[in-house]
Formats: sequence, C-alpha cells, structure tokens
Amino acid sequence: MKSSQKINNLQDLKAEIARVNVRKREQEAYLLDQYGLLKNKIEAPLRFVKNMTAVVPGAGIVKGVANNISKAMKGKDADWLTNVLQIGTPLVLNSTLLKNAGWLKKAVVLLASETAVGQVNQNKISSFISRVTSFIKPKGGKKKKKKNLPTGLVVEDESPDFGLPSNSETY
Repeated sequence: MKSSQKINNLQDLKAEIARVNVRKREQEAYLLDQYGLLKNKIEAPLRFVKNMTAVVPGAGIVKGVANNISKAMKGKDADWLTNVLQIGTPLVLNSTLLKNAGWLKKAVVLLASETAVGQVNQNKISSFISRVTSFIKPKGGKKKKKKNLPTGLVVEDESPDFGLPSNSETY
C-alpha cells in the first residue's frame, strides 16, 4: 500500500524506510507461518500412514524388504535405459498380458519384471548387440584382387576409370 503522506525531507524518508522494513518483516513472518501450516496439512496423510504401519505388527519387515528391493533396482548400473524400461515394462504388461489378471498376479509379475529389468543396462545391451553382429558378420570379407605387373610391381585393383581425376572437385 502506498502511504498517504508525501516525503518532503530526509527525516520523512528515513521514517518511511523504517516503516517499510517493519512491514516487510511482518509479511515474511506471516508467509513463513502460512508455509508451515501448508506443509503440516500436506504431510498429514503421510503421518497417518506412518502411524498405522507403526501399530500393525510385521509392517517393519515388509517396509525393510520393499526398501531392499528398491535399492537393488536402483543399483550402480542404473542408467537412462534401465529407468525407461522400469517405467515402461509395467505399462506394457498391464495393457497386454495382464489385462484380465487379478491384482495379486499383477503385483507378483510386475515386481519380478521390475527386478529383472533392473539388471539390464546400456552396456549389457550394447555388448549383446556387438556379439550378435560379430556372429552375423562374415569373417574374411571380400579381398581385393591383385594383379602382377610384368616389372614385378604389385598394384591393387582400382575402381573403374571414368575419365575424371580422383582429386578433382565436381559441382
């Protein structure tokens, strides 16, 4: 808000600066208080679940197993490909193979598939592809024929001569 008084001298200016600083501190305190209330309201469902799992016997064991599985899936070998596969595999399986399956079967299959996909990384796939291509690729390849010149010099067969020098520029 704009003050109703005009600033006429240095003393008025200093008083206005002090008033604005006080107002700034009040607004910051208000906003911090509102942030704390909002944070408290957002964390309420999480606190409720934590309280419920603290009462249920054996919930700590399930939580520990789930943490160990998530740590195994996010191992040191996780890269962008692994992360994409971990997100995409459940979507593909749910829309194709597990369309009419029950929730227990879906949970077991999706957990197993995420764990299996966690072992796949970019290096393993590239090494697999290189092995397949080395198996498919011919061993020797074509060898260029050599012809012996009468003087005893050996020259490799050249490409057919089209009348243009090899280092000429064509436009």
